[in-house]
Amino acid sequence: MKYFILCVLAMVFLFSGNTSHAAENEEINYLLTYLANSGCTFIRNGDEHEAEKSRDHLEMKYNYAKRRIKTAEDFINKIASKSSLSRKPYEVQCGDVSIPSKQWLESALAAHRGLKEIPRK
Repeated sequence: MKYFILCVLAMVFLFSGNTSHAAENEEINYLLTYLANSGCTFIRNGDEHEAEKSRDHLEMKYNYAKRRIKTAEDFINKIASKSSLSRKPYEVQCGDVSIPSKQWLESALAAHRGLKEIPRK
């Protein structure tokens, strides 16, 4: 009986960690899909890029640094807000409005989570 209880507890422990990681991965995938479907222009280092190509670029960066990215906020701050080479901030242009990608993605994440405003540190 003790062995059975220990096995159940071990399984709960193992799967509980995977669930939170899966939720974070779902949020990152949501942000990538949101970008791809936005129809907006993503501006990297002064160059304009179509939304779908920008999604591919950010996904490539994410896959490269995945072990350092634990949350959707990490993804935004470490991958999707500035160039890793030039350190220049990325921007998103939707129509006549241009906004830093960090702010744009934080708003998208907050809306996805059902929050009314973006939590600030």
